[in-house]
Amino acid sequence: MTTATPELLTVPEVMARLRVGRWTVYDLIRSRRLVSITVGRCRRIPADALRDFITRELEEAA
Repeated sequence: MTTATPELLTVPEVMARLRVGRWTVYDLIRSRRLVSITVGRCRRIPADALRDFITRELEEAA
């Protein structure tokens, strides 16, 4: 039995997908609007967390 490993995105990858700056991504993380984990000294954002964030933002905008 295998379990799928979630895709982890770097801050620059999230920046590119959202088309925002580095500080905006870190502000979203700090405010807990975007879930992230720390691996060593690196910050990683699960792809599912990014999708959830986008979905929540779209629902709030509607």
